[in-house]
Amino acid sequence: MRLLLTALFLALAPALVAQTTPPAQTPQQATQPPQQDQTYTLRTQSSIVLVPTTVQTKHGDIIYTLKQNQFVVEDNGVPQTVHLDQDNDALGLTLVVVVQCSRSAGYEFPKIDGLGTMIDDIAGGAPREIAVVTYESAPLLLSKFSSSPAALGRALGQLAPCEGDGVATLDAVNYATKLLDAQKDHNRHAILLISETRDHGSVTKAAEVIAALGRTNTIVDSVAFGPGKTEILSDLKYGGGSGPIGLLLMAVQALRKNTARELAALSGGEYINFTTQKGFDAGLHSLANHIHNYYLLSFQPKAEANGEPSSGMHRLRVTVPDYPDAKIRFRESYFAGQLDTSAIPDN
Repeated sequence: MRLLLTALFLALAPALVAQTTPPAQTPQQATQPPQQDQTYTLRTQSSIVLVPTTVQTKHGDIIYTLKQNQFVVEDNGVPQTVHLDQDNDALGLTLVVVVQCSRSAGYEFPKIDGLGTMIDDIAGGAPREIAVVTYESAPLLLSKFSSSPAALGRALGQLAPCEGDGVATLDAVNYATKLLDAQKDHNRHAILLISETRDHGSVTKAAEVIAALGRTNTIVDSVAFGPGKTEILSDLKYGGGSGPIGLLLMAVQALRKNTARELAALSGGEYINFTTQKGFDAGLHSLANHIHNYYLLSFQPKAEANGEPSSGMHRLRVTVPDYPDAKIRFRESYFAGQLDTSAIPDN
């Protein structure tokens, strides 16, 4: 009997072990965090960097159906392992609409009557939460985050010209970024900024806004009105600057020239400039088209000895070797670690 039981135990032992011992992980499974944790890290710690990217022919036509392995993303010149999200519209959108009400904005308000329809076009079929902020020398929250079209309509109906000479765009964007960061959701985070090209009177340092946008993966899409030459900063894409502080100082200087444009460029958003009703409508339509057709690339920065990516401003570059003549718009930078404001000049 004892021999029979022993033989039976030995026969059943492999099955018992298989039931009580977790299956061995492959190297990829062992290093890849659970999906929920990865998404949460994206919002709170920026351990994953989002790089929205639009690829067009030299004639301006969008190039579709590119694959993950066709993109090369460099972080401070170092190629990264890239992930490509296959369905942007399946991701939720948490959006803050930020509209200047001061100075020449009053002349532009009749042109943006159809803003509600345009915002719906931008959001597409994705689940959305939208808040509305207006500003001159300080931001004013008109509507908290809501998925209700009626709530959005009421908030947009409150937009009106205001007195004052302030155009504290950086303060307003900083406020909107904090609203988004407080949501702690798993959606894409974006700001739709409608303003003049330049900032007048913000208290928040430009470097603080740049760092906050970079840490929270917030995209700024800018719609600028009024005269003003569009300043294009190419140095962040293709060289220039020395070290993380040098890159940050360059970005601060660029914001002084055209705040709206550079906020979009640094965060990977779109920028349009309009002077007419037709220009506003066409610009928003183009913006919506690009948003629904950009490639959402992401990567996890290579860590240093302390387990974190190097602190400071990082320059990003995206290329598609199969299309050497393509026009590529992408997020130009991100920020890691804490910002030492003592080393950065005021706005």
